[in-house]
Amino acid sequence: MAGILYGVGVGPGDPELMTLKAVRLVRENEVIALPGPEAKETVAYQIAVQAVPELAHKTLLSLVMPMTHDKDEMARNHEKAADTVAEYLKQGKNVVFLTLGDPTIYSTYLYVQKRVQARGYEAALVSGITSFCAAAARTNTPLVEWSEQLHVLPAVHRLEDSLNQPGTYVLMKSGRKMQQVKEILSASGRNVVMVENCGMENEHIYRSTAEIPDDAGYYSLIIAKEPTAQA
Repeated sequence: MAGILYGVGVGPGDPELMTLKAVRLVRENEVIALPGPEAKETVAYQIAVQAVPELAHKTLLSLVMPMTHDKDEMARNHEKAADTVAEYLKQGKNVVFLTLGDPTIYSTYLYVQKRVQARGYEAALVSGITSFCAAAARTNTPLVEWSEQLHVLPAVHRLEDSLNQPGTYVLMKSGRKMQQVKEILSASGRNVVMVENCGMENEHIYRSTAEIPDDAGYYSLIIAKEPTAQA
């Protein structure tokens, strides 16, 4: 009997926001995969080990998947990761792949899951609290009310949008292009709040575009609301 690959969201940063199901799966399974060259240095590990200390003694798989826009390099890394995971699955061992936030939202895990399933193995997704829901809660900001729309954009990939659609915009992974992002935000006239490293020890909250530093970190999430929505 082959093992199952679980894509498990550990939430945005606060270990208390890990779900009971995520904690249980880490405790019940021996093989834990993490995206990075050194498993114990990954953000997902550092979050999860606070909630599940026994994680430190598990079999940890370091899956090297560096951030790049080179699609061929990405594909090679994802194939290697899938090969590594499949070696354990065919031995009948489950593999729990830990990922930040929720595994269905811009997660590297998804590329691995597709390849593992193509090899004939079973995979399952386990929801985690998303970064934008956590950031909204942290800043007491309602994301959407009544009939408002919610637009979630990966700012690192898409900057041409003028934020002119009705509703609330969430800009994820904004840090690398923050100067350009700030220009778009300023031109939009929207009310802005940003949380950097939400739920972590080095968390910072900025409540206007002017407050946001140009050198904000990769894990910077912006919520931009229409001015009338704040009334």
